[in-house]
Amino acid sequence: MQARMFSLATAPSTFVGAYRNNQAILWPGLFLSRQRQCCGWAAPASPLNSWAVVVLEVVETLQRINADFSKRAVVHAAQVPWVASPTPGVERRMLDRIGDEVARATSIVRYAPGSAFPAHTHGGGEEYLVLEGTFQDEKGDHPVGTYVRNPPGSRHTPGSQPGCTLLVKLWQFDPGDRQSVRVATAGLQARKDTRSPGVGVIELYEDDYERVRIEHWMPGLVMDLTAGDGLELLLLEGGFIGAGASFLPWSWLRLPSGDGMQVRVGSAGVRVWLKQGVQPSSLRLPLST
Repeated sequence: MQARMFSLATAPSTFVGAYRNNQAILWPGLFLSRQRQCCGWAAPASPLNSWAVVVLEVVETLQRINADFSKRAVVHAAQVPWVASPTPGVERRMLDRIGDEVARATSIVRYAPGSAFPAHTHGGGEEYLVLEGTFQDEKGDHPVGTYVRNPPGSRHTPGSQPGCTLLVKLWQFDPGDRQSVRVATAGLQARKDTRSPGVGVIELYEDDYERVRIEHWMPGLVMDLTAGDGLELLLLEGGFIGAGASFLPWSWLRLPSGDGMQVRVGSAGVRVWLKQGVQPSSLRLPLST
């Protein structure tokens, strides 16, 4: 158990205190209530200085999977067992995660036919790509290849009558982002990337902090992946060799800032989902769903 001190002037952006049973721990035996607001929680009267709170982080209660963003991370997700979620029929393969059921997370999520999550709000935003089947919510059907960004504060009741599989990223938005994005990539033609011979690109999203796209790599291509401010990819089709390892469909790679990797594309070519701008500074731990 570790104690950390936060100034209330900066706490809204840095407060990452532990939570248990919907209560943030302030001091042994003393819990924050919802009576007076403080950093999203209410602080009861206490002898503590009103300009600072001591937050005990119960780190052992949080799942930490590939949580060191200064290190390269690889998960060959097709070989990872499915883990049941609290919702019947919904399973996950966790790629990176900090938190329990409410978490800063990247996962592959599978919905059995007819399964659905209860209605909920995404306090930190949700980003997903449909990998198989058809995902559904109040906005309609989202078939294979659909890329969606639901910004912080958005609400929906997700499910799938036919069943589906998604790449899902939670709590990875800028807090002020309010832009909804939906791109149906099925049938779209990749344009040639003039800066990278042998690469075709379907742009999905770009802002001052990140760029998201689907790339097609021609068979036999040898190329250098440069992380810049961080790079993350999920292999969708085909295969490549990188750093002495074979990457196959649903292999996931995260390169930290300044890292790089040379890859050699296999004879079938490659299609990947790729995000640039994966920075430790973007790390936010949630206090609500």
